[in-house]
Amino acid sequence: MSSPDAAVHARIARLFVYPVKSCAGVALEEARLTATGLELDRAWMVVDAGGVFLTQREWPRLALVHPHIEHAGVRLQAPGMPALRLPAQPAGPRIRVRVWKDTLDARDAGDPAAQWFSQFLGQQGLRLARFDPQVRRLSDLTWTRGIEAINQFVDGYPLLVVGEASLAELNRRLRQAGHGAIGIERLRPNLVLSGIEAHDEDSLADIRIASRDGPVRLQPVKPCARCPIPNIDPATAERSPEVLATLTRYRADPRMDGKPTFGMNAILRGGIGHTLRVGDAAAADWNFG
Repeated sequence: MSSPDAAVHARIARLFVYPVKSCAGVALEEARLTATGLELDRAWMVVDAGGVFLTQREWPRLALVHPHIEHAGVRLQAPGMPALRLPAQPAGPRIRVRVWKDTLDARDAGDPAAQWFSQFLGQQGLRLARFDPQVRRLSDLTWTRGIEAINQFVDGYPLLVVGEASLAELNRRLRQAGHGAIGIERLRPNLVLSGIEAHDEDSLADIRIASRDGPVRLQPVKPCARCPIPNIDPATAERSPEVLATLTRYRADPRMDGKPTFGMNAILRGGIGHTLRVGDAAAADWNFG
């Protein structure tokens, strides 16, 4: 697929999936698109005894849980813990879980997984939930303009798109203020685009990607309002305030009640079943509406 007349030309520089919500991401050279986003993205979620989801906001040690994608599923590793293997296919009894305002059925991942997370986080009664593919969880129809975009345990939308130059600009401002640069991992994107200017992703219309399997079309729908998770160092799980404070100084967004935004949430408009690869060409026109 070629778009020589497009206003913007870019390439996929990096791809990430996050098999367990709020745990570390996995950098991939290629990832298959499903109806809910990249395959295995936020397929599992840690919940408390009441079924309410846990994130790094309150449990920063989740950042130290590193998934590894294997042929038969996902292997988790964390400091001081044995490896935990999770089968790719959902199994186990149904449980009720809550992620933000959504309460839905999921599959319990079993006692070994529950004990593993309870021990690592020092909190009894935790369970690991697996998203049930029979459940339809929709993104906010207000932002998708009525398009029914399904997702798993993401905060709200199937994909998060960030530009390399946007991170470079944030790091320039961090260094200017006397702080160290950060890696893209703190911003937790799915797709990282090269070849565009800082925060150009904010103003892109449909992003057309030339996958080898055929055309892929993504539609950016909502700026990503940032919580304190970027303040957490993924290598140590320690918090420091400078990242969110720096973003707030130049990225406060009135559409998000003054919260700083970084990156664009996107939905999938075409290309289910196709594989995205690092290096794939992307093209888009401007949307300044």
